[in-house]
Amino acid sequence: MIAVADMRLILPLNLNVLLLCCSVVALEPSASLRRADAAYREGVTAMNQGDLKTAQSKFEVVVQLAPTTEQGHAALGAVLVREGQLTEGTRELEKALAIKPTDPDAQLNLAMVYAQTGAHAKAIQLFAKLEATARATQHPVSAPALQQYARSLQAEGRAQAAIAPMKQAVAEEGRNAVLHDELGSLYALNRNWALAESQFATAVTLKDDLAAAHLHLGVTLNAEGKPGTEDELMKAYSLAPNDPGMALAVGKAISDAGNDERAAPILEHVVELDPDSVAARYQLALVLQRINRVPEAIDLFKQVAEAEPRNSEALTNLGLALAQAHHATEAIPFLKRAIAVSADDVTAHQNLAAAYMQVNQVDDAIGELKIAIKLSPDSPQLHYDLGTAYKLQDDAVDAIPELEKAEKLNPAGYEPAYVLGLLYMQIARYAEAAQQLDASLKLHPENGEGWATLGNVYNKLDRLPEAVVALREAIRQMPDQADSHLILAAVLVKQNDAAGAAQERKVAADLMRAHMNLQRAEVATNSGKSLLQSGKLEDAIVQFRDALNFDPKYAEAHARLADALEKQGKIVEAAEERAQADALAKQAQ
Repeated sequence: MIAVADMRLILPLNLNVLLLCCSVVALEPSASLRRADAAYREGVTAMNQGDLKTAQSKFEVVVQLAPTTEQGHAALGAVLVREGQLTEGTRELEKALAIKPTDPDAQLNLAMVYAQTGAHAKAIQLFAKLEATARATQHPVSAPALQQYARSLQAEGRAQAAIAPMKQAVAEEGRNAVLHDELGSLYALNRNWALAESQFATAVTLKDDLAAAHLHLGVTLNAEGKPGTEDELMKAYSLAPNDPGMALAVGKAISDAGNDERAAPILEHVVELDPDSVAARYQLALVLQRINRVPEAIDLFKQVAEAEPRNSEALTNLGLALAQAHHATEAIPFLKRAIAVSADDVTAHQNLAAAYMQVNQVDDAIGELKIAIKLSPDSPQLHYDLGTAYKLQDDAVDAIPELEKAEKLNPAGYEPAYVLGLLYMQIARYAEAAQQLDASLKLHPENGEGWATLGNVYNKLDRLPEAVVALREAIRQMPDQADSHLILAAVLVKQNDAAGAAQERKVAADLMRAHMNLQRAEVATNSGKSLLQSGKLEDAIVQFRDALNFDPKYAEAHARLADALEKQGKIVEAAEERAQADALAKQAQ
């Protein structure tokens, strides 16, 4: 915004015009008018010398002696505004314009003051009059005035209308980078990205150290899906690294561009620069939450909620973060507070439902989801969540319609079809189960459990070739699961493939045996660890060796046996066990 202190009022140097007019009635101007003229001259001199106090006192004398003269009120108003006495200054400027409503200088001065004080609607009326006069007289309005006109229009939510005066300002001062940047910002507000990019590019060409223009260009490139987004944003940051406002804008923009990891240190720096900035802490909390630094995010969200107890968005995100950290009991009161502040917040109801589910309060979760659906009836996720909640209560009658709605609202989502398939299978509607499972797996084929379930359903429908295909895919994705081999063996029997069935049963038996041995190895190892902690070294070693007899590839048993052998001083044997443990651990990665 143009500071009013920088305005140069266009006023006559004295009151001679008034004095000459008065001479028509009287042969000589009155003594009071002469004194007013002298005071005006002295005030102008003091004003030009920067002595605002003297100027104010002189102009006060003018308006006392000649209260109907526009110049005195205009000059006094200008001085008062420059001194920061905006209310009093505005009043004097209004008096000046009331005396001579058509004076373009008075209109401009008052319009600029209105804009500075936030009275943008009043400013716009005066700027419009100035523009109309300028067109009629072919004397263009100055670029700073046009710039402020555009800013006032934008402040009133008229970003499209603001483009015209800003374009005029650019036309008058084509090498002013700030004007190009502001015109680009107006285009961006109207989502005209191509024109916005052109203006921002011009701005950085004219003034490469204009951080705001680099920031705006980066945001625009991101909106257009073009390369160079982060380069421009980081350029803006490098130009003003210790400006909290700029750093916050850059961090948020980089986060919005999808790079939370890079945004995090920038936002952490903002919090260091301005520890009292609630906005910076909140933005950092959102980023940390997304990059799985949830405990740190929770601390920041709590600080924001304490500073702004009615910030429903912050309360909702705090509740979500606590639920992510499996602290649903603590999350629930914050989510309730968010709803108390903003009862129509769908996300708060949805997050509260999730927290209730985490503490097994399914009925309460269903209640919150029903409220959320009333607020957002076309949300596929809400219908899916409600259907899943009903499924947890073994309520297929209520679950199925909700899941069908979710599927209809989002045909590209694979989850509703998958859960529907499971429900249909549970109530023996196998043909519908097969249809839903097949649809889900076409959308999301990497689902070993889904293929196994589909294979089982096809088996029940005697669609044997399809069952074989599905079960073999399940085995490919989950080679260590025995169930798919057993179902496949049953299908092969129906196909009169006795040898193939026998082979599958053998594989299943081996897998079950291995699984049982692994469980035994885990039990023995845990027992050995307890004995080792109790100082029963020999007994612990027996347990660790038993574990390895059950499963020689159980890395944990090798590692703990190495610990025990080291305590016995058997360094070589311990090193061998440690090496085996490390090798097995690497294989498992």
